[in-house]
Amino acid sequence: MWSSGRGVAGVVIVVLGTAPAAAQQVLADYTVVAARQERVGENHWLLSGGVEIEQRDLKVYADEMEAFTDQNRVIATGNVVMTQGKNRIAADRADFNSQTRLGTFYHASGIATMQPPRQLPVPGAMAVPQLAGQQTDVYFFGDEVEKVGPKKYRIRNGGFSTCVQPTPRWDLSADTIVLNIDHYTLLRQVVLNVKGVPLLYLPFIYYPTKEEGRATGFLIPTYGSSTIRGQSLHNAFFWAINRSADLTMMHDWFSRTGQGLGGEYRYNRGGGSDGTMRTYLLDQRETSYETFGRLPASRSYEIRGSGNQLLPGNFRARARVDYFSSIATNQTFNTDIYDASRNQRSFGGNVVGVWKTLSLNGTFDRNEWFNTTSSSGVTGNSPRIAFSRYDRPLFGSAPLYFSMAGEFAHLDRQTRSEGLVIDDRSLARFDLTPQVRYPFKRWQWFTVNSTLAWRDTYYSRSLDASTGAVTEDNVNRGVGTVTANVSGPILTRVWNTPDNAYAERFKHSIEPFAHLQRTSSIDNFSRIVQVDGVDTIVGGTTSVAYGVNNRIYAKRRMGAISQAQEIVSVEIAQSYYSNPLASRYDSRYNTGFGTAPPGNFSPIALSVRAVPTTNLNASLRIEFDSRAKEMRTLSANGTHNWANRVQTSVGWSHKFFVKDLPGFDNPDLLDHYLNVSTNARTRDNRFGGMYAFNFDVLRSTLLQQRVSAFYNAQCCGIAMEYQQYNYAGFGSFIIPADHRFFLSFTLAGLGNFSPFNGALGGVPR
Repeated sequence: MWSSGRGVAGVVIVVLGTAPAAAQQVLADYTVVAARQERVGENHWLLSGGVEIEQRDLKVYADEMEAFTDQNRVIATGNVVMTQGKNRIAADRADFNSQTRLGTFYHASGIATMQPPRQLPVPGAMAVPQLAGQQTDVYFFGDEVEKVGPKKYRIRNGGFSTCVQPTPRWDLSADTIVLNIDHYTLLRQVVLNVKGVPLLYLPFIYYPTKEEGRATGFLIPTYGSSTIRGQSLHNAFFWAINRSADLTMMHDWFSRTGQGLGGEYRYNRGGGSDGTMRTYLLDQRETSYETFGRLPASRSYEIRGSGNQLLPGNFRARARVDYFSSIATNQTFNTDIYDASRNQRSFGGNVVGVWKTLSLNGTFDRNEWFNTTSSSGVTGNSPRIAFSRYDRPLFGSAPLYFSMAGEFAHLDRQTRSEGLVIDDRSLARFDLTPQVRYPFKRWQWFTVNSTLAWRDTYYSRSLDASTGAVTEDNVNRGVGTVTANVSGPILTRVWNTPDNAYAERFKHSIEPFAHLQRTSSIDNFSRIVQVDGVDTIVGGTTSVAYGVNNRIYAKRRMGAISQAQEIVSVEIAQSYYSNPLASRYDSRYNTGFGTAPPGNFSPIALSVRAVPTTNLNASLRIEFDSRAKEMRTLSANGTHNWANRVQTSVGWSHKFFVKDLPGFDNPDLLDHYLNVSTNARTRDNRFGGMYAFNFDVLRSTLLQQRVSAFYNAQCCGIAMEYQQYNYAGFGSFIIPADHRFFLSFTLAGLGNFSPFNGALGGVPR
């Protein structure tokens, strides 16, 4: 979301020889060329007539030079040019001390070359962001350029640019510029000029002039405007704490609604120990709108982050947080459509340990989904501790394997309204599952993997069988399952096509499969509080999931070798249940859980996936109701990447109307969406743009569209983005519509960033 570039380094690098007392020795260390050399006083010498002096890599040219030996002072006038290596400065006059090497250049301009960043292979060091078109040459100018220290300069009434063309595309002009090479640059009363047009004013700018790629300093601001928040200015300061940690601090100003403060901390200590933490505080004042009324004053915050930490004893810890204090702010502030429509906040962490055949996993998490701004549902684990023993042979080399899994969990399940708990189904659960597995793999074309398992589960709370209310009575459930996964007989055919330009060989595989399972009866199923898949096992059921998978492989040349890859997969599947109730709890079908009435057969699922090349893929899934003989749902997705210059993705989803089928016979509960995103850029990444939209086909409404474009020249760039939101058909959204615009500049050698609300995300700058 941010990048930190290198600042300007080495505007003027002057090396002057020391001066002995005698006038004849003032330039003794130099090679001197001059038409006339004249002593005009006891300690005063004059050189004139195309004066040239040289010492090692330092050369100075002027029409005249005066040397004052008692003051160690040299004055050069008339077409003064000083060069050292690749650095050059030209001035009308220069006045410097030959001993301290400090001085002033008047009406000066020049070019300096910065040293390239040092890339040190330090374990755990943060990655160095790279800017498009980053340059190492700096053009500077000023009424006075004063050298006030070994590597410190003060420029008065001047400016600089990293564009070194005869006419720079941009420059920063300021009343005062303090340049401290390998440290920082500070400008006061700054104006950004693009093509000679003043475009942006800032009272001051502080940014780095270090040789390293990551350096502390202010980043280039981003401008924005919104129907809701008015004009906005997004500023950021980047702090390179050390090579393994950094901090970006942000301030956002909105003309209509207030301002926000945020920060992002990142660290990488190596060995898998790393993390990121983002925080943001938004202070909004009360605002009235003609279209949807008044938004009250509020103060809200958002926290996002994740971390990984390697622990002793084969343990690893992870933590995450994605939390906001106000869903209304979350919907109105974020510009990314995922974040703007997100209604869930969560946080949690877990610790995992692995030892040969054993593993231990401890988790604590909490998730809250909002239906409206005042009602929500809470799920979580406080805690959830699971252990398992992996498959190991039961009797030496015999093909019989034993495994065991167990879990203790306190499951949090609540429904809330207006901050109060109106339904609490939280409970403690202990689950133990030993399992014996026998794989039959004698033939490659036909395999059977059989499993015998017993699951014993204890619940601290239960349901009243007659009323369905949660009681404090505990309940124990035992259930046995016998499972057989059958694959085959597999039929294959191979075609050799040595003259085919696409592939030298094709293979077609027809793979029938079946999943058979018998579950013992469960007498107390109606008393089980259903929290997750462990609790939705329907007893006394024989189920058979059956289907066939067609796969097409192509052996294609990838460089110097040929590799086989799956290019097409077509699967058709259905399930049968002896107990119709089991059809409502089969997670293999998108339309199973609670949407359709119980039945002995599941919908027919057709899944197609095609990957003809590494740059093109597409997928399709259809669920077809076998009783009504109509489609329930359809979803299709595809992506294409052309030469890494044009990337396009398309998504289509449709929930169909099916007469007399609960969940599908109400037009108000149907949906039909089309999502498209395309990103194009030139080979050199100079020009590019992106367009994306989300279209509600059912209501003929464009929910969101986003247009962004960028231009990166040799030494500067510009990026812009326009967004339009329209959630008028969704009653749960606070802001029905909004229009947003953002603008950001890229200056070579200076860092830029994307605001916390997601604007300009993914736009290269």
